[in-house]
Amino acid sequence: MASPTQHRSILPAVLVVLLGVCVAPLTADGPSSRARRRAPALKMDEAAVSVMNEVDTDLLLSALSDRCYQCLPQPVGLVPAAPGPGVPTTASFTVGTQHALTLQLNSTPGNSELCRVHFHFGEHGNYSLWVKSLNDPAQANCTMITETEPVNSYLPILLAFITFAGFYVLAAIWNTVMGLDSVRNFLHRFGSTLEADRLINSELGTPGRSEESLTEVNIPTSSGRRLHSLDTFRGLALVVMVFVNYGGGRYWFFRHESWNGLTVADLVFPWFVFIMGTSVSLSVSGALHRGARCSHLLWKICWRSVQLFLIGVFIINPNYCAGQLSWDSLRIPGVLQRLAFTYLVVAVMDVLVSRLRPASTPTETWWYTVHDILFCWPVWALVVVMETLWLCLTFLLPVPGCPRGYLGPGGIGDVGLHPNCTGGAAGYIDRWLLGESHIYQTPSSRVVYQTIVPYDPEGILGSINSVLMAFLGLQAGKILLHYRDQHRRIIMRFLIWGFVLGVISAILTKCSTNHGYIPINKNLWSLSYVTTLSCFAFVLLLVAYYVVDVRRWWSGTPLVYPGMNSILVYVGHEVFEGYFPFRWKMRDSQSHAEHLIQNLVATSIWVLISYVLYRKRIFWKI
Repeated sequence: MASPTQHRSILPAVLVVLLGVCVAPLTADGPSSRARRRAPALKMDEAAVSVMNEVDTDLLLSALSDRCYQCLPQPVGLVPAAPGPGVPTTASFTVGTQHALTLQLNSTPGNSELCRVHFHFGEHGNYSLWVKSLNDPAQANCTMITETEPVNSYLPILLAFITFAGFYVLAAIWNTVMGLDSVRNFLHRFGSTLEADRLINSELGTPGRSEESLTEVNIPTSSGRRLHSLDTFRGLALVVMVFVNYGGGRYWFFRHESWNGLTVADLVFPWFVFIMGTSVSLSVSGALHRGARCSHLLWKICWRSVQLFLIGVFIINPNYCAGQLSWDSLRIPGVLQRLAFTYLVVAVMDVLVSRLRPASTPTETWWYTVHDILFCWPVWALVVVMETLWLCLTFLLPVPGCPRGYLGPGGIGDVGLHPNCTGGAAGYIDRWLLGESHIYQTPSSRVVYQTIVPYDPEGILGSINSVLMAFLGLQAGKILLHYRDQHRRIIMRFLIWGFVLGVISAILTKCSTNHGYIPINKNLWSLSYVTTLSCFAFVLLLVAYYVVDVRRWWSGTPLVYPGMNSILVYVGHEVFEGYFPFRWKMRDSQSHAEHLIQNLVATSIWVLISYVLYRKRIFWKI
């Protein structure tokens, strides 16, 4: 039997799990974001509005979300005319509370606007909108009154933060106390010396510095020093990814943005791609340093990419429990598929370039300060060509029925002029090459923009910018390699890269959400999205590197554990998402608090699983 420390192929195990676990998962009802007649009980992210009409004409109530850019107000319902002076009619409606709304009241005969109110409703609040006539029959006075105060739906987040922070502080205090000389002497005197040493040196599971060769993120030096900051950063991205994939407590900022802009959920996948590029740089350099043949490395890269792609296809098409997969509705793009393509391109490029690189560069040469870039000039050239291709396809490709260079969401966006143009060239290429039935059917743009065509955020065109993101991570790895142990140089290079990418993002977006040349957009994986998230990634990696590896103020626990078993945690959380103990039947499925508890417990379990695997020295690789 193979040693537990041996890197094991995850593909056979995953296929067994996929074919063997065929129990219908538990589901929970999600919130409804569309305004409608008042329901018997308010759901999550909803409030009740009663319109009191004292005007002698029927009124049409319409609503427009602040997050809907260039949209027309959408009808909510009719309010009957008042039967007489001082006798108002009442109509009740349900409205969304995630974002501020503009309520507009129009008279039905001439569809003329009488008044509008901008208001941010609170969850489960009860409001009254009084409409009174003025001397001018073409206008009315609208007043919003709060009848019942809303609940504080964000209080569970604060309590959860305090709870987890308290646990971590207690663990830190425990480690500090166990490291005191007086405690050491006490344990040696009254307890077993062997047991005392085990308790003292365990550091609650802190990764030992002697276990550096377990994975591929070592800097190839004589000391074989492992960079725990990379595992910490990868673990951070993975833990947040698991949390938001499980629902994030059903808070809107833990879900993907409908179109332009950023939420917490939009940060983690690009960071994972970035750190993958960094790991590729270190692993390829280490393998070549150990004398590995390029042909062998290329074969491993191709085989790993194939495995990633196949696993991704299986886990995003969960109908395997009902029988054979149906090609008619098989989704082809996905997160792991995007990672497979990105890894293949970046790793192959790095292998082909790294084998031609000289072992060292004299520090007295005039180009030493940029040698990490100059040695990668073929990769730079290829990335520039790919990015030029993305720009040309995005802005020059003719899309039937759509304006050239369209970057909008379609649906009711752009005042409803282009309802079938979601994603412009990116959506058109996916629908043309893959077919509408083989891409994502419910994109996040449906929530606000009511899009009517399928669109895949992990589509073909966006994969080009995913390669760019990984390449920037690869460049971070080159900095760590070429300036090994020169902490000041590494930190300065990371700061320079973060600053340059931040300036590029500011120019592309004009420091706005919707008015830039290329807005930040996760669905499109736009160029500004990549530069912005890469800027953040360089800064976060800098902080992790300084705190974890330079100053050693923090060991990276508990984030390093999922960071060292990232593929297993990601695949496992997708496969077992609907099963106990990761999900259970809730008493109130419309409660943010219950969803938050469930999602935090599920995420914590995966961190615990990764810790147990770390203690068992089991690391699944593909």
